[in-house]
Amino acid sequence: MDVTDLRVALFTGNYNYVRDGANQALNRLVGYLLKRGASVRIYSPRTEKPAFPSVGKVINIPAIPLPGRAEYRAPVGLPLSARRDLKQFAPNMVHVASPEVLGHRAISWARNHDLPVVASVHTRFETYPRYYGLTFLEPLVLALLRRFYRRCDAIFAPSESMAQLLREQRMSYDVGIWTRGVDKEIFSPSRRDMEWRRSHGIADDEVAIGYLGRLVMEKGLDVFSDTVETLRRRGVKHRVLVVGEGPARDWFEKRLPDAAFVGHQMGPDLGRALASADLFFNPSVTETFGNVTLEAMASGLPVVAARATGSASLVREGVTGQLVAPGAIGSFADAIQRYIEDTDARRSAGEAGLRLSDRYGWDEVNQALVDSYLRIIRHRSTGAQPPRGPFG
Repeated sequence: MDVTDLRVALFTGNYNYVRDGANQALNRLVGYLLKRGASVRIYSPRTEKPAFPSVGKVINIPAIPLPGRAEYRAPVGLPLSARRDLKQFAPNMVHVASPEVLGHRAISWARNHDLPVVASVHTRFETYPRYYGLTFLEPLVLALLRRFYRRCDAIFAPSESMAQLLREQRMSYDVGIWTRGVDKEIFSPSRRDMEWRRSHGIADDEVAIGYLGRLVMEKGLDVFSDTVETLRRRGVKHRVLVVGEGPARDWFEKRLPDAAFVGHQMGPDLGRALASADLFFNPSVTETFGNVTLEAMASGLPVVAARATGSASLVREGVTGQLVAPGAIGSFADAIQRYIEDTDARRSAGEAGLRLSDRYGWDEVNQALVDSYLRIIRHRSTGAQPPRGPFG
């Protein structure tokens, strides 16, 4: 069996209606599978106005807006129309990308049809409650995630640090790596544009601290803004360049009144915006990989990030940037201040990050997952059964 024999059914609660790192990774995977001759069908909610053009055939799954976060939609199950399409498509591999109702129904469908099923882990959902005053729910969320992932033949994390955390959390008996790549045509130091910076009020002699991502509280916007305020109180000259949109934009703008907010950027414009910063600050602890961190490194920027899953596997401390204990405002400010005031250190870390980013090519990354698909299918063909833990 080879890649041309693969028939992959991909289930996800969001494939193209919000643009984020997880969706872009899934679209790149589908594109690679199709290029290699595999067959793919995506089962996901659709929208009349997608955030970006999606790859492959998408079968619509009914969904409702999430309360308080209407930009996201929650699938309500696996309808009869989708089950009919699955029967016609006849997949030999089921891939679930989000642990919600649709994902659970897809796993049940796969097990009922004796098909292998894998899950990719894209974010640390168990950390979300702490950003909305619901920290007491984290143990419950962990238990629900454990039940979900243990029903799969294998799960895949985007970084070794995340894979190790999943093992420690006893999420699965088979934890693999499906890391992420970076588009070097978009993210490159050559995209830096001083005139574009000036058009957004950033002077040539100002060091711009970059933020890239969805403007939502779980990205650590409070830590980011508190750190910037600490730098201001210290009298450290700087500017902030914010790239992205989201429901917390108004809140973030009030906290950073002197920042340049340039909104959502795509393609070459995104590469230009990121490369036009001077260093990158990522305080988030929710990422399993940190696509934006890798994109910043490919753009030649030193990175100051939280010592958490994702960034901990990318940033080489003292070489490509600095890792700081999550939430440690003073330590974040110390690390950023050093790069603002030491031009040589900033340049050296940026160059080191650029060299390291060369290791992450999308084709190599996606082929590793394809090889895992084939391994799992071969394992099942010998009569082996999926692992069944206490929640099986």
